[in-house]
Amino acid sequence: MEALFNDLRFGIRMMVRSPGFSLVALITIALGIGANTAIFSVVNTVLLRPLPYEDPDSLVVLWEKQEQIDQESPSLPDFIDWRERNQSFEQMAIARRDNVNLTGTGEPERLLVRQVTANFFATLGVTPQIGRAFSAEEEQTRTPVVLISDSLWKRRFGSDPSLVGKPVTLYDTSFTVVGVLPAAFQFYTPADVFVPLSFMPDRLKEAREEHGNIVAIGRLKPGVSKQQAQSEMDIIAAALEQQYPKTNTTVRVWINSIYIDMVGDVRPSLLVLLGAVGFVLLIACANVANLLLARAAARQKEIAIRTALGASRMRVVRQLLTESVALAVAGGLLGLLLALWGADLLFAVIPNNVPWVTEIALDRNVFAFTLAASVLTGLVFGLAPALQASNPDLNEALKEGGRGSTAGRQRARSVLVVSEVALALVLLIGAGLMLTTFSRLQRIDGGFNPRNLLTMMLSLSPIKYSDGPKARAFFKQVEQRMAQLPGAEAAAFTTAVPLGNATVTAVLLEGEAFTSYGGDQRLTVQSAVGVDYFRAMNIPLLKGRLFSGQETDKTPLVAVIDENMSRELFPGKDPIGQHLLLNEGQIRFEIIGVVSHIKHLSWQADSQSRIQLQMYSNYNQIPDPFFVQVTRTMNLVVRTTSEPLGLVSAIRGQVADVDKDQPIYNLKTMDDLITGSISQQRFAMTLLAVFAGVAMVLAAVGIYGVTSYSVTQRSHEIGIRMALGARRRDVLNLVVTQGFRLVIIGVAIGLAGSFALTRVMAGLLFEVSATDPLTFVVTSVILVAVALAASFIPAFRATKVDPMVALRCA
Repeated sequence: MEALFNDLRFGIRMMVRSPGFSLVALITIALGIGANTAIFSVVNTVLLRPLPYEDPDSLVVLWEKQEQIDQESPSLPDFIDWRERNQSFEQMAIARRDNVNLTGTGEPERLLVRQVTANFFATLGVTPQIGRAFSAEEEQTRTPVVLISDSLWKRRFGSDPSLVGKPVTLYDTSFTVVGVLPAAFQFYTPADVFVPLSFMPDRLKEAREEHGNIVAIGRLKPGVSKQQAQSEMDIIAAALEQQYPKTNTTVRVWINSIYIDMVGDVRPSLLVLLGAVGFVLLIACANVANLLLARAAARQKEIAIRTALGASRMRVVRQLLTESVALAVAGGLLGLLLALWGADLLFAVIPNNVPWVTEIALDRNVFAFTLAASVLTGLVFGLAPALQASNPDLNEALKEGGRGSTAGRQRARSVLVVSEVALALVLLIGAGLMLTTFSRLQRIDGGFNPRNLLTMMLSLSPIKYSDGPKARAFFKQVEQRMAQLPGAEAAAFTTAVPLGNATVTAVLLEGEAFTSYGGDQRLTVQSAVGVDYFRAMNIPLLKGRLFSGQETDKTPLVAVIDENMSRELFPGKDPIGQHLLLNEGQIRFEIIGVVSHIKHLSWQADSQSRIQLQMYSNYNQIPDPFFVQVTRTMNLVVRTTSEPLGLVSAIRGQVADVDKDQPIYNLKTMDDLITGSISQQRFAMTLLAVFAGVAMVLAAVGIYGVTSYSVTQRSHEIGIRMALGARRRDVLNLVVTQGFRLVIIGVAIGLAGSFALTRVMAGLLFEVSATDPLTFVVTSVILVAVALAASFIPAFRATKVDPMVALRCA
């Protein structure tokens, strides 16, 4: 141990005696370690940290799937049958996402609520931090009790421990708080409050065709595998298909791990980025190894003297490795500071759909990773220089001015530079592919104008607005006030906003008979909209007319369809005046107009969606008995003449004038919705671009170092060449060619590696191949140009060598 401390002290003295070398090495290591630490902090929280549930490996999520829909919420009647008929699960529970107004004292606030079965928390193995969970009786009866989240408890109620047992007002009804959930608890997106399942709308409890934002979970019995449970659920689904052919034809059950279900969308991006920062660290290691090889040349006499005095090769290797590990640990500490600073960049670009994003932090696991990475880095970049430096040629090294053998060292440095170039090119190509993807996503024509467009949501209280006329009057007053608001060009309500939400239904042509749900039914996105919706969205009219103020619940139903529906349902015909049937053929619409198709379900994958048809009805025509049910949650779109967010305060004021207890929520510009829909690509593009830039700089520094070192070692040779008549241009070509040869070899290896590795990120790309030739060529040219520039600087210095001085010093 004493020898180790002596080696460490000597290593620190060597770092202090060579401040220039130490500073460059520290910065290089810090860049590599810092980038890895920052990304690992995300990976640790999202992918590695156990889910905050009891025995999460036995938890699964159960979805329904059909021929045209890969993943769909189960209906409540189907779930009840699953729960009663299965033998594979200890418990099964559901949670339905909804929204609710918190009123009473203070400003009205819109909260995310989950309506859950009484055993929901027991299934997950979660216990409230104070109070209790729901009872089975409260699930069956409409008992107004509520569990609240830790964040709402702190934000709205000041962490008041006496809140349990006190009332809060939800749904315009007094609810008793029975407990507060743990701070770490989250189920998909964070919810503010949880209420018993009995507060689910009655229609969802009865209709098998209704799928209302329900997530079904189950805990497998000990010894039962996911595959065994899947086989049993397939049998149950087939039995339900026979029993209910109208609603359950082709409906199957898909069981997925709760971990995969929660993180599946972001996992590919994070793994790609983790691989990318690994490349950055390898490049940093190669760079520092090059620096150590250069320093070993200057220390060869010192090492030879140690060897001559009896130091074994292992003793010298240990000393040099101790120095490199000490250097790496110091660089790791600096990298930790860079990671703290880089966290701001991460939070600025990380997608909102990353689970537990607010929990990302530099915890003890991240510190342990940083320490381990630092030590491993020191060993990786220090081993080769240590092995080479520890075996000097004593006769040459001990001569006065002896140079020793440099051929082996030069070959090692050349290999490292080739590796740096190859790794940097892989990163540059990955960043180029993501840049192309993001550029094409931003140029997509969505079929409407997103500029100066503000969207928000309103959910009416089922108590205060219990019938159609009351709700209808509210929407009419708000639309009238919006039309008169200074700075508002057009405004309208809609049941579905692009990239926000959607209602998908089966559509029939007149004369067609409804057979069953699922199967080959023709699906369309249906939106009930206000009169000014198309003007607010700037959706072009292609044929016919749009809605007027004359449509009411007393006039014949009319519809506007998109160009895709016109082309598919009425090929070669004029769709105006034709009829569509909805709700199993019971509701009949006359087509009055055709508008452009818009990107509704997804900004980037709309063309691959199985649902390509769109139709619009006038929400004013919804009959009173169904009006509250259909319009309980509505979107308001407002087109403004200037910055949309500047009107938020005025809009809130107008809504409050109509109903002081009615909050608006999810206020977003349409540009924000579009950006959010491509946030995963933006996240990967931004960080890959940063890592690729760092990698290119490090590779350029490595090329410069190797070329500069070569010039120093060959100064005698260059002096002879110039004394014999070589021109400066010849010397320049000689040196640059050496660097160029290394770059070309590195580019060739990098291209081969990229052809294999970029396929991993194919799922993140849009309208660009993972082996796009243009991206491969352009990035290669950029890297070669940067590398040549790095080689040119020492080459130009070589042309300044004075032959007489070089020969005299030889």
